[in-house]
Amino acid sequence: MRGLIKKLFNNIYKNQVKRRTDKSFAKRAEWTVRTLVALILVLNLGTIGCIMIFKGEEYREIAADNQLTDTIIEPIRGTIYDRNMTPLATSTAAWILSVNPTEIRRKFRENKQFQDEFYNDLTDNLVRILGVDREETLAKLKKEDSVYQVIKKQVTGAERIELEEFFAQKYVFEYEKEVTKFFFFKTTENKKFKVNAANFFDFENNSNREYAKGNFASTVIGVVNADNKGETGIEAYYDETLQGESGRILTATDVAGRELENPYKAYYDAVEGNGVVLTIDYEIQNYLENALNQAYDSISCDGVYGIVMDVDTGAILALADKPDFDLNNPRVLNENVNTDTLKKFEKGTTEYSTEYSRLLYEQWSSFCVTSNYEPGSSFKIFCASAALEEDIVGSIDEKIYNCSSSTRVADTTYHCANYKAHGAQSLTQGLMNSCNTFFITLGQKLGIETYYKYFEAFGFTERTGIDVSNEAYSVVHKKDKMSKVDLASTSFGQGFRISPIQLITATCAIANGGNLMVPYLVGSVVDEDGNIVSQTEPTVKRKVISEETAAQVRRMMTAVVSDGTGRNAKIDGYAVAGKTASAQKLDDSAEDEVYVASFICFAPADDPEVAILVGVDNTHDGYRSGGAVAAPIAKQVLEPTLEYLNVERKYTPEELSKLSKTTPELIGKTVSAAKSIAAGESLKIKVVGDGDTVISQMPAGLQSIPQGGVIVVYTENSGSPQKVKVPDFTGKTVSQVNALAAECGINIKFSGPTDEAGVKAFDQSVEKGTKIDLGSSITVSFKSENIMTD
Repeated sequence: MRGLIKKLFNNIYKNQVKRRTDKSFAKRAEWTVRTLVALILVLNLGTIGCIMIFKGEEYREIAADNQLTDTIIEPIRGTIYDRNMTPLATSTAAWILSVNPTEIRRKFRENKQFQDEFYNDLTDNLVRILGVDREETLAKLKKEDSVYQVIKKQVTGAERIELEEFFAQKYVFEYEKEVTKFFFFKTTENKKFKVNAANFFDFENNSNREYAKGNFASTVIGVVNADNKGETGIEAYYDETLQGESGRILTATDVAGRELENPYKAYYDAVEGNGVVLTIDYEIQNYLENALNQAYDSISCDGVYGIVMDVDTGAILALADKPDFDLNNPRVLNENVNTDTLKKFEKGTTEYSTEYSRLLYEQWSSFCVTSNYEPGSSFKIFCASAALEEDIVGSIDEKIYNCSSSTRVADTTYHCANYKAHGAQSLTQGLMNSCNTFFITLGQKLGIETYYKYFEAFGFTERTGIDVSNEAYSVVHKKDKMSKVDLASTSFGQGFRISPIQLITATCAIANGGNLMVPYLVGSVVDEDGNIVSQTEPTVKRKVISEETAAQVRRMMTAVVSDGTGRNAKIDGYAVAGKTASAQKLDDSAEDEVYVASFICFAPADDPEVAILVGVDNTHDGYRSGGAVAAPIAKQVLEPTLEYLNVERKYTPEELSKLSKTTPELIGKTVSAAKSIAAGESLKIKVVGDGDTVISQMPAGLQSIPQGGVIVVYTENSGSPQKVKVPDFTGKTVSQVNALAAECGINIKFSGPTDEAGVKAFDQSVEKGTKIDLGSSITVSFKSENIMTD
């Protein structure tokens, strides 16, 4: 009994101990869990706190980005005008077409069997309407994890209309689907899956750059890329001014990028870019481009270029290069561009693309600003300026040098062109004859130190600062490394390279009395209403030479045109000062010798207003002389420019003797009286009709007619006025032109050095084949082809 009680007691004890142990364990477990929960809570609170303090702004922006669509509103790019506010580059309404690829995939989630068919057909139509690349467009439509892909940035109005017509035609896909009816009965039904492509696309406002004049001033204006950012020319240099400020539309969207039913929207209007007013004058630019085009078509050469500058301010009135390009299709190479290097590569390769881009940028660049060349004999006017300023030469009319055709400096012998000995010469005669040895001698007398002082002063060791990108640096000798032989070559314009813009800028310093100006292309910046925002003021860099020296050099340059190598630029009534040049280009890749023929001039010589530089690059037909090739082109630009600027002609007595006469009034007079009056004026009469009284005449009364010209008079029985086809006068001598004109009944006004033997016509004011009234007058321009040196 006792054993049983003891056993019972022991069991009760063990159970109590176990209960106490279990209770203790439970308490400990409970405490542990509570501690862990508290610790996790503290850690979470700490993490949240850290995020709020240190990352709060970042996560708020991420959340906002996921809830808002930010649409950029492209601003209208500012207009580019000529100096008389003629628009040259404008922006018209265009649109950015974008697509939401995520929405397309969502739409086809349950009908994926039609997705590829939809993609292919949609892509084909986008390619057809917009001209976009097929592979690139298809990749954008299928782009994963994207709610925004741009298909085209500059959709035109016509393209948008065609797109909207296409989008209006909804896609309908038919298919069969198995369905269950009455709990257990299964059958198939014809289903239609409709897709509206318009739901996936969006049009955003943009603008398209347009150039109404096509090729006009193309290398000056420059081009923009697909993002409406300037790449070259004025478009690039003034991009920030023209660009304007983008606007924005913030729209609340869901995760798929779809606009919510009652969305939040915030609008921030775009600000239109300012316009720039060029110093380019539309009329003068036309004169230059027409003359360069004619020269490029008629002369076998690699290219022609020209600049017209206001001598007092440095404003560029015209600047052009040929060949040029169409601003509306700038990425198409001009048909005259040499593409031999491109033919070495296969289309589609990286090498082909790289070479094509190089040729494009070469096409877009202006030789006048971005390239350099040896100036040749035109540089002699600066050597003469330095010699006069330093009193190396006294009177410009005193014969101080005897040319024997060659001179020797150190171990190098130099010759005049064609090894011609000019004999005793004054400085004026030396410039007229373009005597190399004369100017080599002057350079040696000046010495390296003094010569280089003027070389720097005229701006040949620095860029001009013209407001256009990629102005070329000159390639010149360093003063401390310059030898006497280098000085000899430099004295007559060889052995170094400068840009055309440097040359004409330095020449203007001689024209305006000694001030080196900073050339510029933009005269002012205006807002969208035409109000002036800023204006360019002419800037004098420094005084280079005295007014007295400048006047003496101008007088010598006038003699070059009146009686020297520049006589093809003579204009009756306008004294022209100029200098011809033909320089060999430093081109190691060329198989034959390569030359640039050029002519620099300004007028009127006694009170200059405009300067003109014309260059012909690498002539192939044997004419390398600037006097024979470039001077006539400059004259074609200079004469109408001076007339356009209302510069009064001042005729010499010799010019007055060749002036045209004024036609007498003959209407109402008898034929015999008309003949008598015409004879008294040394004019001829041609009668049309068999009546006795003059009822009309050509030219009309009080009109200009050449000396010895013909007046055609019509009598009462003559019928309607007669017409005549203008013949081709080019390439003919003065006597041949006279005979042909008399045969046709046309009056001729002669222009150019017609008193020289061997001159030939190279231009006529009315195109051949044009029908004009019998007795009308046209101007025929002549040039001498006997100018073989510069």
